Amino acid sequence: MSERFLNLVVPLAHKATAMHITGTNRRCLVRPGAVSPLIGQGLRWGDVDSTNRRSTPPTHPTRGTRTSTMATRTTTTSRTKAGCVSSADENDVIPADFDLQELVVAYFDCRRNKRNSRSALLFEERLERNLIDLHDELADGSYQPGKSICFVVTRPKAREVWAADFRDRVVHHLLYNRISPRFYSSFIADTCACIPGRGTLYAAQRLEAKIRSASENWSKPLWYLKCDLANFFVAIDKQVLHAQIAARVSEPWWMQLASTVLHHDPREDYELRGAAELLDRVPPHKRLTNQPAHLGLPIGNLSSQFFANIYLDALDQFAKHQVRSRHYVRYVDDFVLLHESPQWLGGALARIDAFLPERLHAKLNPTKTILQPVARGVDFVGHVIRPWNTRTRRRTVNEAISRIAGIDPADVYTSANSYFGLLRQSGSSHHDRARLARAVLQRGHSVNKALTKTYRRSHGSN
Repeated sequence: MSERFLNLVVPLAHKATAMHITGTNRRCLVRPGAVSPLIGQGLRWGDVDSTNRRSTPPTHPTRGTRTSTMATRTTTTSRTKAGCVSSADENDVIPADFDLQELVVAYFDCRRNKRNSRSALLFEERLERNLIDLHDELADGSYQPGKSICFVVTRPKAREVWAADFRDRVVHHLLYNRISPRFYSSFIADTCACIPGRGTLYAAQRLEAKIRSASENWSKPLWYLKCDLANFFVAIDKQVLHAQIAARVSEPWWMQLASTVLHHDPREDYELRGAAELLDRVPPHKRLTNQPAHLGLPIGNLSSQFFANIYLDALDQFAKHQVRSRHYVRYVDDFVLLHESPQWLGGALARIDAFLPERLHAKLNPTKTILQPVARGVDFVGHVIRPWNTRTRRRTVNEAISRIAGIDPADVYTSANSYFGLLRQSGSSHHDRARLARAVLQRGHSVNKALTKTYRRSHGSN
């Protein structure tokens, strides 16, 4: 083992004191440099102090030294078990295949948009101790996911959301950072959602480009087939997904971690947040609590989004290489095929409808299967693509205006700018932005001339 004296505490706004890293060699050596770029170098200007919410610049460490801005020196002894795992029976333990540096990187990735959440702040209060404890649990195989939080969101429709504990989300990022590149390299370019650089705007632009190509710039008639999977997240078969992950993850330790995350059932230990009656607004067949143990992934976790793309990669490959659809785009469980022949699309639908139950134990939602000419407009990822123009879905625009007119005055600024950003994604959005601007002006705020941004209302306005 190698004993390391580490200080991973987030810098506070106090006088800096030096802290040293020392190590003694034993029979298991830690990879050189495994803990060199840890917390101190990961901080950036403007990081928020978890105690007093002040921004504090990081100090710059020198070679072989870690710096801390704590008032007093804090040193913790840890056995960094990256190379081997101590056990009564060495043959029963899968050697750990990660280091503390990877866990720290996962922590920074996880906190990026969760810095001021309650669970993130609690984790950060004892950051050094929590990271080391989590590292040791992962390394010796004793890690088990903790309690989840269940709540219901009502917009755009009622859904169950399961939020994992912050330390579990750190583990999700650790797993994602290590194994996602090998899966992304095999995904087709038309797979969107939860992939860096492939959000709703990418999906809409990708589909519009394919429509223009297939219709020769709208000069030829073209048809589209749009499909949606029934009860997607709560109907995912974990046994099928487990086999898909195992086919690409050959390292035993990482496969064991993926299995732990995949098969964890949040229903065994969770806290319900919000009004209990909101659960009644979620249809029973869309609730994870009503599914058998081998079905369903919790909506709300990075791991679920990533696993969902792995699960549907089989559909993507089938559509491209078996059905031979040249023009195909998928965003989560919504996908579109284009062709000049409606009969060909009908045949493709039959083949996909037979493939899904046989291979993925999934099925299409017949009420959301659409086959019609592209000239009528393709409603996809919040955009309606028509000849020569793309606009935001009418329902979304109307909801935005209604929401701006009725929300708390303190929330108008952030919500309006969010909606302006959404509407700007559509090429023909001037009329919609003008409608939104009028609603914002009525709430006492200012809007720039380009109708792309709002400003906080002037002092004393109603």
